[in-house]
Amino acid sequence: MLVHLPSPLCSLPQTFTAWCNSHLRKAGTQIENIDEDFRDGLKLMLLLEVISGERLPKPERGKMRVHKINNVNKALDFIASKGVKLVSIGAEEIVDGNAKMTLGMIWTIILRFAIQDISVEETSAKEGLLLWCQRKTAPYKNVNVQNFHISWKDGLAFNALIHRHRPELIEYDKLRKDDPVTNLNNAFEVAEKYLDIPKMLDAEDIVNTARPDEKAIMTYVSSFYHAFSGAQKTAVTSLGLEASSLSPGHCRLSIPCYYIVGTLRPDEKAIMTYVSCFYHAFSGAQKAETAANRICKVLAVNQENEHLMEDYERLASDLLEWIRRTIPWLEDRVPQKTIQEMQQKLEDFRDYRRVHKPPKVQEKCQLEINFNTLQTKLRLSNRPAFMPSEGRMVSDINNGWQHLEQAEKGYEEWLLNEIRRLERLDHLAEKFRQKASIHEAWTDGKEAMLKHRDYETATLSDIKALIRKHEAFESDLAAHQDRVEQIAAIAQELNELDYYDSHNVNTRCQKICDQWDALGSLTHSRREALEKTEKQLETIDQLHLEYAKRAAPFNNWMESAMEDLQDMFIVHTIEEIEGLISAHDQFKSTLPDADREREAILAIHKEAQRIAESNHIKLSGSNPYTTVTPQIINSKWEKVQQLVPKRDHALLEEQSKQQSNEHLRRQFASQANVVGPWIQTKMEEIGRISIEMNGTLEDQLNHLKQYERSIVDYKPNLDLLEQQHQLIQEALIFDNKHTNYTMEHIRVGWEQLLTTIARTINEVENQILTRDAKGISQEQMQEFRASFNHFDKDHGGALGPEEFKACLISLGYDVENDRQGDAEFNRIMSVVDPNHSGLVTFQAFIDFMSRETTDTDTADQVIASFKVLAGDKNFITAEELRRELPPDQAEYCIARMAPYQGPDAAPGALDYKSFSTALYGESDL
Repeated sequence: MLVHLPSPLCSLPQTFTAWCNSHLRKAGTQIENIDEDFRDGLKLMLLLEVISGERLPKPERGKMRVHKINNVNKALDFIASKGVKLVSIGAEEIVDGNAKMTLGMIWTIILRFAIQDISVEETSAKEGLLLWCQRKTAPYKNVNVQNFHISWKDGLAFNALIHRHRPELIEYDKLRKDDPVTNLNNAFEVAEKYLDIPKMLDAEDIVNTARPDEKAIMTYVSSFYHAFSGAQKTAVTSLGLEASSLSPGHCRLSIPCYYIVGTLRPDEKAIMTYVSCFYHAFSGAQKAETAANRICKVLAVNQENEHLMEDYERLASDLLEWIRRTIPWLEDRVPQKTIQEMQQKLEDFRDYRRVHKPPKVQEKCQLEINFNTLQTKLRLSNRPAFMPSEGRMVSDINNGWQHLEQAEKGYEEWLLNEIRRLERLDHLAEKFRQKASIHEAWTDGKEAMLKHRDYETATLSDIKALIRKHEAFESDLAAHQDRVEQIAAIAQELNELDYYDSHNVNTRCQKICDQWDALGSLTHSRREALEKTEKQLETIDQLHLEYAKRAAPFNNWMESAMEDLQDMFIVHTIEEIEGLISAHDQFKSTLPDADREREAILAIHKEAQRIAESNHIKLSGSNPYTTVTPQIINSKWEKVQQLVPKRDHALLEEQSKQQSNEHLRRQFASQANVVGPWIQTKMEEIGRISIEMNGTLEDQLNHLKQYERSIVDYKPNLDLLEQQHQLIQEALIFDNKHTNYTMEHIRVGWEQLLTTIARTINEVENQILTRDAKGISQEQMQEFRASFNHFDKDHGGALGPEEFKACLISLGYDVENDRQGDAEFNRIMSVVDPNHSGLVTFQAFIDFMSRETTDTDTADQVIASFKVLAGDKNFITAEELRRELPPDQAEYCIARMAPYQGPDAAPGALDYKSFSTALYGESDL
């Protein structure tokens, strides 16, 4: 049966042409164009004779269409005689050059004569060939032959077949799976060169095709089978020269070789006759070329249009089939039980929207484009318009697509509504479970509690507590009534909404309701029992209550008394200890009344015992209102009686100690009240001396030193005070109301006194140095002191900025409150107060005034002096310094002078300018 080939044909023409030529060359001929070269039937008959080894009927020699049809029919009849059933093919299609029919016919011949006879382990044809390939390639890595298309794309299977039979031809281990083109070309070239298997396939076509053509692969692989299995035999086995079906002619001449070789002069007529066959074989080819070109052009247009029609039909069928399969899925509205299942349906629907539908949208668009393109080409080539098969019109596809989108919209709305419904159900079910769990947890143990007969052995206080507890439980029970009603309402709503687990919900709800009724009945019974028991114990309880009301305060009084009697007391004065003794005496006066209260409390307890015994009441235990028993009261009363004399003794001892401490305080205060004022007086006198400055500076200095010696001579008084202070510290005395002076104050005052007299002496000495260095007269010094003291209002020995400004103004300086005056004042302040302390001392004031009123050296004067030593140069050398200055001063200058960097610098030049300015604080040197 002729198998029609799919379109496009891919590499089939190339493969089938190579296969035909591999047989025709045995007869000394070949074909170039498989669609054209078989049209006259001559080479087709010759091909059948070569591959079958049988003679076909003599072909007709004419070149008319009828002769060609007759020759093709003879070939087709021979094929049919071999058991091949031909369907939908006739000689006219082959003669007309129908490529599809021609290739189908060749494929039928290949199946019958090259593949059908293949037999491997009781399998034949395609299955046998596949099994043979699998067996031969099984040992090779990266080779897994499962079919005749994608299993061969990487080329390793072809190389494996060759290597299995001829390992010397292939270096299989060097092949790489990721280089399919190289693998395929290697196998094709080796097969053509060494195995006489023509190259039937193109490596690039195989690699660039998603699914290589199965028939082309099978045809080529069958050549390997016949090459390696020995099935294919040599067509010509004897020496001879034969020309058989070399052309559309029908020359069948055979001249033995020995007639030509063994004859001195071969027969001229025989040679001419044989050569004429070649002439007739090739002379007719040129005549049909022009006509063939026209026909090929028309047929190419027709083939392209048919290809577009087939594509449209196939795409339309696939798209309509997909719509037909998808719509029932979208119309499936069976609800699920859980929201997870419905969410999975929604996720499947979203996956359909994201993954499955977009390619179909593109297919629909491409289908419409193909349809429009086809109609345009048909119109331009004067062909009738294309009419798709029934049900595959563009309008049919649009109607189906519209139905699909309607179903899709309805499905999405149903999904969302169903999810909302299930969410509502899940919310209600979860709410039911939560409320039911809370209620069940609350009721856990409640029935056992209500059935418990604990009131039968309880005291009155226990009964009252149980009654209050029961009242609280009744309130709680009433509050839970609303939750039970809510549980029942939610269960009813779940039933109405057809919840899938309604049975379990109803069972649980009924159990809760039944339990609720039982709790109500048990609650009423327990209240009656509690009220009955309460009345029986009230009489005895009244006595216990009175005892507790009086025993508790008395017990607290005794405990407080014991705490006070045993309390550690800390006092610092005689007044404090006398206050404690007075309070203790007052406490002792209250003891007789306390003893009478104790007797009265014990009498109440005895009365309760008497009433209980006379009425045969069995008390369950001690007084429920208090833990204070008569034994505890008596024990604590005895303890109080023992602690009172101990407290008396401790207070008397402390009184004696405080009297001794008071003596030490008075002793220290009498000495401190003398030393403290003396130090203060001396401080004031020193301040006056420093301000008044009577006599010359030398007289003032001598007077101050004498004053200093008198102060040092007072030191033994201070030592005596230290000894008295030591005694006070050993006695742990922390305050002294008899004096305001502490030892710390005395020490600080003494140190300040010594420091002040020393500083004042130093200031006078500095003033003498300044006077002598600057040439200031005694009158100028006294004038400076008088001005300074006049503006030193607080007599602190320093002037603030405003006081200093006023002093400068009084001395004639222009530092008024304007821009120029402020700038001048700021300059002066930076000189007298370089640390910006905000105060100007008298020494700084004297230094400033001495600079203002006397002639002093300046940095410019020193620079001019160095310039004289340097011979009027801008720098000076170490040699010049050593020559002009004493050695120690020369080395001092050399060590501190920076190298000179000016343009006129010489080797070893030193910068005396920066050194001079640094001496006066005008640089950072």
